[in-house]
Amino acid sequence: MCGIWALFGSDECLSVQCTSAMKIAHRGPDAFRFENVNGFTNCCFGFHRLAIVDKLYGMQPLRIKKFPFLWLCYNGEIYNHHTLREQFEFDHQTNVDGEILLHLYDRFGIQKMASLLDGVFAFILLDTANRKVFLGRDTYGVRPLFKLLTDDGFLAVCSEAKGLTEITHAMATPANIVPFLPGHFEAFDLKQNGKVHSIQMEQFHCCTQEPAHAMYDSLEKLPTSFDEETVKSNIRTLFENAVRKRLMAQRRIACLLSGGLDSSLVAATLVKLAKEEKLQYPIQTFSIGSEDSPDVIAARKVAAHIGSEHHVVNFSVEEGIKAVEKVIYHLETYDICNIHASVGMYLVSKYIKQKSDSVVIFSGDGSDELTQGYIYFHKAPTPKAAAEDSVRLLKELYLFDVLRADRTTSAHGLELRVPFLDHRFTAYYLSLPEEMRIPRHGVEKHLLRESFKGLNLIPEEILWRRKEAFSDGMMSVKKSWYTYLQEHLQSMVSDDQMEKAHKTFPHLPPCNKEAYYFRQVFEKFYPGGAEWLSHYWMPRWINATDPSAPVYIQYEPHNEQIE
Repeated sequence: MCGIWALFGSDECLSVQCTSAMKIAHRGPDAFRFENVNGFTNCCFGFHRLAIVDKLYGMQPLRIKKFPFLWLCYNGEIYNHHTLREQFEFDHQTNVDGEILLHLYDRFGIQKMASLLDGVFAFILLDTANRKVFLGRDTYGVRPLFKLLTDDGFLAVCSEAKGLTEITHAMATPANIVPFLPGHFEAFDLKQNGKVHSIQMEQFHCCTQEPAHAMYDSLEKLPTSFDEETVKSNIRTLFENAVRKRLMAQRRIACLLSGGLDSSLVAATLVKLAKEEKLQYPIQTFSIGSEDSPDVIAARKVAAHIGSEHHVVNFSVEEGIKAVEKVIYHLETYDICNIHASVGMYLVSKYIKQKSDSVVIFSGDGSDELTQGYIYFHKAPTPKAAAEDSVRLLKELYLFDVLRADRTTSAHGLELRVPFLDHRFTAYYLSLPEEMRIPRHGVEKHLLRESFKGLNLIPEEILWRRKEAFSDGMMSVKKSWYTYLQEHLQSMVSDDQMEKAHKTFPHLPPCNKEAYYFRQVFEKFYPGGAEWLSHYWMPRWINATDPSAPVYIQYEPHNEQIE
């Protein structure tokens, strides 16, 4: 996990512009480099490093003797770099996982290069010999990337939007900062003056497709039958493989543990594989909440069962309220659900940074979208509608859950890993018959739970624990964090302000005082950035106007359901 930043064709002095690169310094606390591009005096790279792999040669922009005309700045991890290196007999100069991009690009070109990468990434690749610039981002946007492009071809790129908000340019018309689309690459022609012209924007992978790199995977070919036992066995095999490949690190690994199904499966599998791989330290797990919160109680049970070194971060309402502004600054969004869930994750990440030496952090993010884990899936009119909404949620993850997961951890210089969003695991799960994936017997994620039933990997009561929003499980069952926050913010916004909300904020006007306050804070940090969010996260099929988890109708098994 690092911070990348680059300019092509800057009209302003680079020494002035580069101060913007320091706004993402939190993403890479270990080292910083700012480097001009030879022969293009108005082009430069900025890089903040978090050293995870190859501490000696891991600085960027990455350049090697074999390809002196290629410059690479990337943020992410390429889990299959050793496999590809052996498959194509590449002669590597370093042990950096990202070096594989240079060899693949030289051999196959940008499209195939991107499609062969098994991992999470955002990259900026400069080819001075052919005068090309390429940008790309992983399938689910687990690693962030933003760009700014003026009408006259000045291009600025950064891991986070905050690194672009004060970039200056000569054009009279304003240039919009936009999130780069996941699963895509963009190619630009590079002129001698450093300006660029976009010539190609193409999708290289969609979540419903088997990834191109699967043919080179070390994992044996899986049985193709949709017999339930075969499917459950395949799910276990692919999930374990997803966790195993993410052990690639030279820094200590830990796991967030809310006590819910998803984080418990990740933590239990991680502890099991860490023993098999003979890691030289115990796996730490971290939960956050008040002493009597459902999450803390459940997480303790799981930690005791799997034998992790468990830490509970005490959460107070006052501390949560105090953190909201910083959370919105780091998130770069005003989405209500995201902010609710981010406060706890931000504070537990802060604790990990200050009180432990763990840097690589596993989480259960992505499972609810993939396995139809949200309560509202019980209300889906048909299995087909449920399957389509699952894909929609996965494609929008970069606006919501993985945005939260990346920003709250990177704010404290930690690197997030999300095995549920493994390319092969997600492609397989989405290929299953629609009827297999829906909630059954009043229980969401039924297939996933059944796949791990009877293995004693996690306690059975946790395996069948109902979905609870992270933001609500942190507090006592008597009163949720969401309720405390709403009550506090009632006095921060007047009725008069709410009446004029549609005029004050014409794009996605806030629906209540809490949403209004979030929007105010966002606009203070990012004026003009409202369109980075295209829509609020909202449950389907239940006529909700407030997206917050506590308003979801709890589904009871005796209600009408899809079978």
